[in-house]
Amino acid sequence: MIPNSEKRKGDAGLNGFEKRASRIREKIMIATLDLLRTAGPKRIRIADIAGAADVSQVTIYNYFGSKEALFREVFKDYVDRSVRDFEIYMGEGHSLRETIEHIFRLAREAYRRFPPRLIQELIAEDPELARYIEEQYREKTLPLTVRLIREGKEKGEIPEDVPTESILVLIQMYMNQYEKVLEMAERSGDPETLLTGLARIFFYGICGRP
Repeated sequence: MIPNSEKRKGDAGLNGFEKRASRIREKIMIATLDLLRTAGPKRIRIADIAGAADVSQVTIYNYFGSKEALFREVFKDYVDRSVRDFEIYMGEGHSLRETIEHIFRLAREAYRRFPPRLIQELIAEDPELARYIEEQYREKTLPLTVRLIREGKEKGEIPEDVPTESILVLIQMYMNQYEKVLEMAERSGDPETLLTGLARIFFYGICGRP
């Protein structure tokens, strides 16, 4: 979940006890994420997580309080890191097309880690998580998307007379169907080619320039 270099940076200012506690939390969260990929939240027990993380059930309760709070923490951690990584990517000077293709790849990875059915199950069990997702969209995802469009216009990659709202609607249409799109891509036997083709259609339409 966290690259080793990031772990070392995050641990730099901690004493021995805090470092050990941080690593135990991380081990529990990684084990939980792995279990969530293969089983729904209702089917996962604290005992399952404890066994996968090689810690006691008491340790999990001491660190997170409840199974629901642990699931919430795992999902929020994943989202926070994904947003931060994307902000860094946007600051590296990539073209709009490169960025959109990068978003397609990220969506595919996110689908594997947190498929929509899993997110819906988590939200149904946790209103606080539902509020968090809505806040992330309103405060982070939407502003980043608007910034992406604005920068695309400034670079001449998007015509100035194309309304930002129209592009947002198009993106939302894609994302609303992305679960089905990714399922089709996986079944195609060559998901990279299919997703790259969709990215080109997103930019240029069916008859536009290559």
